[in-house]
Amino acid sequence: MGYKVAVVGATGNVGREMLAILDERKFPADEVVALASRRSVGVEVSYGDKTLKCKALEHYDFSDVDICLMSAGGAVSTEWSPKIGAQGAVVIDNSSAWRMDPDVPLIVPEVNAAAAAGFTKKNIIANPNCSTAQLVVALKPLHDHAKIKRVVVSTYQSVSGAGKDAMDELFSQTKAVYTNSELVNNKFPKRIAFNLIPQIDVFMEDGFTKEEWKMMAETKKILDPKIKLTATCVRVPVFVSHSEAVNIEFENPITADEAREILRKAPGCLVIDKHEPGGYVTPYEAAGEDATYISRIREDATVENGLVLWCVSDNLRKGAALNAIQIAEVLINRKLITAKKKAA
Repeated sequence: MGYKVAVVGATGNVGREMLAILDERKFPADEVVALASRRSVGVEVSYGDKTLKCKALEHYDFSDVDICLMSAGGAVSTEWSPKIGAQGAVVIDNSSAWRMDPDVPLIVPEVNAAAAAGFTKKNIIANPNCSTAQLVVALKPLHDHAKIKRVVVSTYQSVSGAGKDAMDELFSQTKAVYTNSELVNNKFPKRIAFNLIPQIDVFMEDGFTKEEWKMMAETKKILDPKIKLTATCVRVPVFVSHSEAVNIEFENPITADEAREILRKAPGCLVIDKHEPGGYVTPYEAAGEDATYISRIREDATVENGLVLWCVSDNLRKGAALNAIQIAEVLINRKLITAKKKAA
């Protein structure tokens, strides 16, 4: 018996990716519904070889929906996720609205799938920030082996993390450079073409940005509250995939060779680590892929038990859409939910 799945925000980058991945992974859905705001009613989106017409979120009856994949931003999720959950659908939300709510599990299936059982308090499960998701996939197996004390991470985040308008801005600015036209900034505080911007999201009182705070807070909630983490998040002129340079300090000894072997066996990780030109993964190669790629694993002699590594993943997939669908698969595989509609 299949499930009824609703995708809210179906016209956005992540919503479209969710529909593609549902089809790719042969998700056991008897019916998939595309939902969006009223202005997008009737817009067509692809679901495998089918075309779905978007319906209005405001008027939709969720009483027979089993799983709602929510990718419409924090304000929409804050208003609608509790209403949808109250109608019996499990909401898997991609925004930051519910991540730090103590009654809402924050899940990366390779890391803390068992915590998904806590969804029953609000019928909501939170998807972590894209940069956090790939980081904890890489950290979890190393933490299990040698216990992480502290992490220093610098991110190199693609413009797709800020939405389709941000991708369009990088494209138009790049074109403007070559045609000697005016560069217009709408989405970013400074030009992004051929530049780096050391600010993602708003600044907080302590000088960190909200994106950096999310990485610190979410890693603690998902992995271990005792881990100390500091982050510097940078927007780079790349369309898809986030990259991270990660310094890790452990309580117990661990060598680079041990880390390589551990990560090769870890779920969701792919190690590409040849000490030669090109023997590592870049954002371009990770785009369209499901794995969290790990390269440049080496020992850090500046601390007693230290490692450094390079971590790359498609932020629209593992950082958002894929992770949400993996959570839905956890609900089904662990028999945490059953389909509302009985087979005819």
